[in-house]
Amino acid sequence: MANAPALPSDRTRALILFALAMGGFAIGTSEFAMMGLMPSLVREFGVDEPAVGHLISSYAVGVVVGAPLLAILGARLPRRRLLLALMGFYALGNLATALAPNYGAMMVARFVAGLPHGAYFGVAMLVAASISPPAQRGAAMSRVLLGLSIAILVGNPLATWFGQQLSWRWTFALVAVIAMLTVALVARLLAPDPAEATQSPMRELRAFNTAQVWYALLIGAIGFAGMFCVFSYLAPTLIEVTRVSERWIPIGLAAFGVGAILGNLAGGWLVDRLQFRAVAVVMGWSLLVLLLFPLATGAVWSILPAIVAVGTMGALAPVLQKRLMDVAGDAQTLAAASNHAAFNTANALGPWLGGMAIGAGLGWTATGYVGAVTAAAGLGIYVMARRDERRQRANVAAAC
Repeated sequence: MANAPALPSDRTRALILFALAMGGFAIGTSEFAMMGLMPSLVREFGVDEPAVGHLISSYAVGVVVGAPLLAILGARLPRRRLLLALMGFYALGNLATALAPNYGAMMVARFVAGLPHGAYFGVAMLVAASISPPAQRGAAMSRVLLGLSIAILVGNPLATWFGQQLSWRWTFALVAVIAMLTVALVARLLAPDPAEATQSPMRELRAFNTAQVWYALLIGAIGFAGMFCVFSYLAPTLIEVTRVSERWIPIGLAAFGVGAILGNLAGGWLVDRLQFRAVAVVMGWSLLVLLLFPLATGAVWSILPAIVAVGTMGALAPVLQKRLMDVAGDAQTLAAASNHAAFNTANALGPWLGGMAIGAGLGWTATGYVGAVTAAAGLGIYVMARRDERRQRANVAAAC
């Protein structure tokens, strides 16, 4: 029997995870900076706020399209080479954003920038798991996602300030620089793996089409929508319901970032100990948090801890990423990338459902209750997945 490939030293592994997280930081900063830079873009292009919102949607569509497409096209490439190509692509997309001469070009540039988002995270997760001991793989993946959480806490406020002081264009140019630094670090630190098995696009597609893969993706697309439902309408909730000034909005966003970091760390810890059962813990916690959120919006002292709690729902990301690795078989790259497509579907579904509730006159706090419904639906999908898994095991045992 061939010996398993040697893992890198603890120091080298930590540096590789840092490099991968830096790529996540670049992606998170670029994805969410548009919200803080909205007034600057309105003035630059002479459009209204909903039009700038379409730029955000264009990026999300790019993620949903690019995640499975680039994963399939890059299936034959070694993961190291694919990582370098994806982050280089991301640098170019953000450079194009920084240089966009008009609104139409900006729309195209944001779509292009979103294309490598999901595939990068998917491949980065697989690399993080492959260089880590089995009992630490969930924690390793959560460290990669930590870059995204730190971007929410630190990168986006800094990007907004940077854009206000100079120009919004410099924000995306800086993201391009960070992306190229990620390329340099990954190329320097991550050694090629000669034992890595090559993948076939058709084999990935066949292995991808299994019930357990789709259950995991549905949990992410529906169960995660509640977090985005509340987060998208956080600013008007603070102003209209909590009755605070606009200067509290960055503080509220920072509170969400703190929760996102805590959630990522907790998710990695939970999945290493509970495996798929961690989904039930996270979805149950999410349901409780979202039901209590509307009751906490009346005062600053109560809404800020509630916002932190909503941010901790991000624990679902590493949990589902690990689950997909376990059930995807030969579709590892495609399934891992599709996880981020599912989360961007939630990013579209949550605000849409929340907007419908607000438009129907239910008030800003209705986002919590709408989100609770999606969390309950996610929990229901988890129960269905567990029943299907038990039935499959029983059939295998009976056949033996």
